[in-house]
Amino acid sequence: MGAGPFGFKGAGFAPMRNPLRRYYGLGDLHFVTFSCYRRRPFLGKPGARDRFVKLLDEVRCRHDFCVLGYVVMPEHVHLLLSEPAKSSPSKVLQVLKQKVSHVLRKKPRRRPPGQLTLGFPDDEAAPAAFWQRRFYDFNVWSAKKVRERLEYMPANPEMRPPLPRRATPRVIKNAPKISVMR
Repeated sequence: MGAGPFGFKGAGFAPMRNPLRRYYGLGDLHFVTFSCYRRRPFLGKPGARDRFVKLLDEVRCRHDFCVLGYVVMPEHVHLLLSEPAKSSPSKVLQVLKQKVSHVLRKKPRRRPPGQLTLGFPDDEAAPAAFWQRRFYDFNVWSAKKVRERLEYMPANPEMRPPLPRRATPRVIKNAPKISVMR
């Protein structure tokens, strides 16, 4: 048995390689949750959420899976989705997170030559990442569990401070196509 965290030996620490177990290929639905880096509200503006939903639809079409419900909160996302025909939910979420990160973190357009800049310091340095690593995945194998997850999603915002009325998340039940949140 090797050294555990911080070099401790014999303290009951076992090396953790990858303790996550994901169960794919069983035909189950997957209820996944993933968060913005350090729970920052990167999806807090309606335009960011709309862009997320548009990119989700693009990834859904490309990887051939169904989205039964979703909720986009300022700092995290819940999706209820089927297994993709050509890949795994892990691959789909990797592609989705990369696309969203790339689009929403684009640098602002360059200023025309000769335009003066204001000398205000940046409020906060750009974060190191857009998304937290990994995601929570729950296999949904029964109609009862599907109902529970679909009911949980719209109730989720009530656990946090209320969102502005325009930002209220929508759950689309049994919809192969995604509607943009409005």
